Amino acid sequence: MVAFFIGWAILMMLGVPISYSLLLATSSYLLLTGDVLLGIPQRMMAAPNSFPILAIPFFILAGQIMNSAGITDRIYSFGKAILGHVRGSLGHVNVLASIIFAGMSGSGAADVAGLGTIELDAQRKAGFDDDFNVGVTLSSAVIGPIIPPSIPMVMYGSLASTSVGALFLGGVIPGLLMGGSLFLMVYLFSRKRNYPIYKKANFREKLVATKKAFLALLTPLIILSGIALGIVTPTEAAIVTVVYALGLGMVVYREFKIADLMKILLDTVETTGTVVMLIAAAGLFGWTLSRAQIPQTLARALISLTDSPLLILLLMNVFLLIVGCFIEGLAALVVLVPIIMPILQSVGINPVHFGVVMVLNITIGAITPPVGTYLYIMTKVADMSFENVVKGVLPWIVPLLIVLLVITLLPGTVLWLPGLFNL
Repeated sequence: MVAFFIGWAILMMLGVPISYSLLLATSSYLLLTGDVLLGIPQRMMAAPNSFPILAIPFFILAGQIMNSAGITDRIYSFGKAILGHVRGSLGHVNVLASIIFAGMSGSGAADVAGLGTIELDAQRKAGFDDDFNVGVTLSSAVIGPIIPPSIPMVMYGSLASTSVGALFLGGVIPGLLMGGSLFLMVYLFSRKRNYPIYKKANFREKLVATKKAFLALLTPLIILSGIALGIVTPTEAAIVTVVYALGLGMVVYREFKIADLMKILLDTVETTGTVVMLIAAAGLFGWTLSRAQIPQTLARALISLTDSPLLILLLMNVFLLIVGCFIEGLAALVVLVPIIMPILQSVGINPVHFGVVMVLNITIGAITPPVGTYLYIMTKVADMSFENVVKGVLPWIVPLLIVLLVITLLPGTVLWLPGLFNL
C-alpha cells in the first residue's frame, strides 16, 4: 500500500488532476495485488449514484443564475442601506452581503466572483486600501459553504452517509459566529485606519433598498424552513432555489437574459462533471482502502495515542489545516472522508459535528497558499498579484481560526439547531 501512496503523490506532483491520479494509482494497486479489475466500473458508478448528489449541480446552477440576474446588486445595496453608516461602512456591508448570499448559493467561489466584483469596485472608490478589500472579501466568502445551502456539505453527507439536512442546519450558528468575528475585525481595522463612514440612510432609503431586495432575501428562509419542516429534502430545495432564482431574474427583476442561459448551463455541466468524476474516483479509492484495512489501522494507531474525542478532534484540525494548504477542498473531502470516518466511529465523535468542522477547515484552505482556489479567483477579480492578495488575506484568517476552535470545543454550536428539529 505504501507504493500506492507514493505513486499517487508522484502523479499529483506531475500535475495529473486529483480524480485521474486517484483512479490511476488505485487501478495500478488493484492490478498488482491480483484483484479483478472488472469491479472498477461498478464501484465508480455506484459512488455518485446517490440522491443527495443531485443537489450539487442545482446549487451550482442557482449561484450562477443569481450572479446574472441582478440579485447580487440588490443584496449589496440592501447591506449598504443598513450598515453604510457604521465605522468601516462598506467592509461591514461586504460581510453582511456574504452572509445573505451564503444562504442562497452554497458556494464561496460564486461569492468571490459575483459579489467580489461589486464590493471591490465600491470599496476602492470609497478610499479603502486594497489589502483590506481583498482580506474582507475573501474571508467573508468562506462563510458561503458554512451557512446552508452548501455544496461541500452535500459532498460530505454523501461520502459519510450523514444527513445533509442536519449538516445544513448545523452550519447556521457557526456561519453567524464567523460573520460576527469578521464584523469585529472590520471595525478594528477601520478604526485604526480611519476609514470613511457614509451618511446614515433615512427610513425611506432603507425601505426602498429592502423592497428591491426583499424577494432575494427570502431565499435562505425558503430553503431552511423547507428542509427543517420536512417539506423538501436538500436535493429538492436545490431545485426550488433554481426555479425561484429564474423566476426572480426573468419575471420580477427582468435582468436575466435568455442568451446567457446556454453559457450558464454549459459552465454548470463542466463543473458538475469535474465533481462527479471526483466522487466516482473517491468511491473506488474508499473501497480499496477498506479492503486493505488502512482506515482501521490508522484508527487503532491514533487511539493508541489517545482515546479522547476532544484531543482527536484537535489533532484532526491541525492535520486538515495543513492538508488544506496543498489540496483543493472537494478533493480533500473525497480523499479523507473514507479514511477518517472509521476513526470517528471508534471514538464516538458525532459525524454532523465533525462534518461542519471539516468543511470549515477545508474552506479556510481555499484562502491559504499555495493552492487556495479563492486566491486565484481574487487575483483576476482585483487585478492584483498573487503575492499581494495573500498578504492582504493572512490577518483575516485569524478570526476564522478562532471560530473553528470554538465550534470544535463546543459541539452544541453545531448540534443544537439540528437537534431542535430532530435531524
